Amino acid sequence: MPMFAELLLSIFSFPEYLTGNGRCCGIVPPLPEIRRSVVIMATIGLENISMLYGSNGSVYTALSGVNLDIHEGDFISLIGPSGCGKSTIIDLVSGLKTPTGGTVRIDNEPVSGPGPDRGTVFQDYSLFPWMTTFENVCFAIEHTHGTHTRTAVEDSARKYLDLVGLGKFKNAYPNTLSGGMRQRVSIARMFSMNPRVFLMDEPFGALDSLNRIYMQDLLLHLWSEGELRKTVLFVTHDVDEALLLSDRIAVMSPSPGKIKEIIDVPFARPRCRKSLSASTDYIALKAHLLSVLYCEMLDTMENPGTDQRSIA
Repeated sequence: MPMFAELLLSIFSFPEYLTGNGRCCGIVPPLPEIRRSVVIMATIGLENISMLYGSNGSVYTALSGVNLDIHEGDFISLIGPSGCGKSTIIDLVSGLKTPTGGTVRIDNEPVSGPGPDRGTVFQDYSLFPWMTTFENVCFAIEHTHGTHTRTAVEDSARKYLDLVGLGKFKNAYPNTLSGGMRQRVSIARMFSMNPRVFLMDEPFGALDSLNRIYMQDLLLHLWSEGELRKTVLFVTHDVDEALLLSDRIAVMSPSPGKIKEIIDVPFARPRCRKSLSASTDYIALKAHLLSVLYCEMLDTMENPGTDQRSIA
């Protein structure tokens, strides 16, 4: 039986999916629990951030005057039209880019480059294709926790692959896995690093509906499971996804990218997607978010202006 077909059969065998009585009213299987002796969380601060790109004698302003405070253990989503700078913010917090102006802080310390205190899941999975799933996770652990013995590294890798339901696929190469399975390897790798901050740039954007629901519920399970809770900055274009996952939603406007509004998501956890979507409060908040995004789109279309200027 093909691996993905076998996975689907295992998904639909869980009573949580069939009855809707599970923790998230979703399709996440019961997973082994991993406890840590040390809980590591962090605050994130964006202080008057601006980001300019220069090309062919002109300057493009990607971000201007961005301010955002994220508390320990918060799940914050960035949402907005394409080109508003969401992915740029992920790159800045990860340390892959340096802002033109302003300061990015982790626990009040300026970010000066990439580091093991931040784990990132990109849209394209970013797995080493010449390594198995097991080797990909081992590599992350070895290069984050240099003091671990090889036995400890391998034990930890097996635990995290089991945690995301991929223990039996530990010897598979990325090109033999479905998109959802590769993304679970990426998430397992990020959790195995035990970073202070999780940065996730539209990790489920390319998935089909079934895989997307599965991965959303799996992420909530991993994020909220006791001592595993982390500080999360999550980029999405999907309003329903943002409302399901987030504690707060930062709505961005484009050209240049700014944070237009920060919205608290008041729904108690754990959240059941079936009852949540039928809630009048949910419907009203979703309508407000869509209205903000739609008005922003209309404003951009009616007043395109220019976000480039000559540097000559």
